[in-house]
Amino acid sequence: MSSRADTAAIIVAAGRGARAGGDLPKQYRDLAGLPVLARTLGAFARHPEVDRLIVVLNPSDQALFDTLIAPHCDFPVLRAEGGATRAASVQAGLAAAEGASRVLIHDAARPLVSRDLISRVIAALDTTPGAAPALPVTDALWRGESGRVIAPVARAGLFRAQTPQGFRLPEIRAAHERAPETAADDVEVALAAGLDVAIVEGEENNLKITWPGDFARAARILEHAQEMDIRTGNGFDVHAFCEGDHLVLCGVRLPHDRALKGHSDADVGMHALTDAIYGALGEGDIGHHFPPSDPQWKGAASEIFLRHAASLADRHGYRIANCDVTLICEAPKIGPHADEMRARLAEIMGVERDRVSVKATTSEGLGFTGRREGIAALATATLVRP
Repeated sequence: MSSRADTAAIIVAAGRGARAGGDLPKQYRDLAGLPVLARTLGAFARHPEVDRLIVVLNPSDQALFDTLIAPHCDFPVLRAEGGATRAASVQAGLAAAEGASRVLIHDAARPLVSRDLISRVIAALDTTPGAAPALPVTDALWRGESGRVIAPVARAGLFRAQTPQGFRLPEIRAAHERAPETAADDVEVALAAGLDVAIVEGEENNLKITWPGDFARAARILEHAQEMDIRTGNGFDVHAFCEGDHLVLCGVRLPHDRALKGHSDADVGMHALTDAIYGALGEGDIGHHFPPSDPQWKGAASEIFLRHAASLADRHGYRIANCDVTLICEAPKIGPHADEMRARLAEIMGVERDRVSVKATTSEGLGFTGRREGIAALATATLVRP
């Protein structure tokens, strides 16, 4: 079990967002093909350091959430009932986060929050009870009245606040219990209670959708986002033959006059592919996650390992773009079973079959595979994170 602190993300989504216009509260409106709230929830659900996800809803929005948001949530989301004010809604979220060490409090209307920004806030909580992203004010500031400039305002030391605002849970809960309902955000609540709050670097793209034109601006950001993280990993595995009447390759049981020897079911192809995914993530190999010294994995189906690797990729925000497995053996014949193997691997990883390749070659009678002493497998996996 990890020794790091348990972190809960609280997404405050109980407001009406009247200034944004439209027939629905802004968090339920479409943004480039996906509701705003679904994008926000997904950003936190995919972050590997977020352990729990809590959404605070207006009591009248349960049906909206079920219809528009829930179908996009292939991850657990705990619901909490919001109050009449933002402070009351945050308090409901904090109560639902009971047991967590840290909380991230985020506006549902900031759907473009990045993985790196979330990481910066979490990291800052190692040394301070509160942390929040912000950007320094760079424009000239004026004080105005009745459509006229009254006086300039010094901008030195001024910042534009963003979310998520992160806190150690006990401290922020205590602060909210005695805070005024009129507090603009959770940093104001924390400061009133005497808590230190560190400023971490915010991001221009982490905009809060407030006005009708903000939807178009956010859509343009999504359209022109070009940064893409592409990773490739390789896997190699070998298993010797032993006595038996069948073997399992890429999840398919094949009759054969020999079996493959191994601590698990010795599926050499699936092992190589699993290690390729782990390699792309920089997460070690099968032995690291499922030690052969642990008796619970004796005879285990290798799909357990592959599902874990695919799930880990998803948690890190990656999708499996394609994978390629090459089986090296003189027998059995792989060609007649390759399509079934592709389908089985695709099913386990939750990807389309055309993203999976399975093929075979011989070693022309050379080496241990040529002598029919065992089977080797090579695999390559490419992962993409937008």
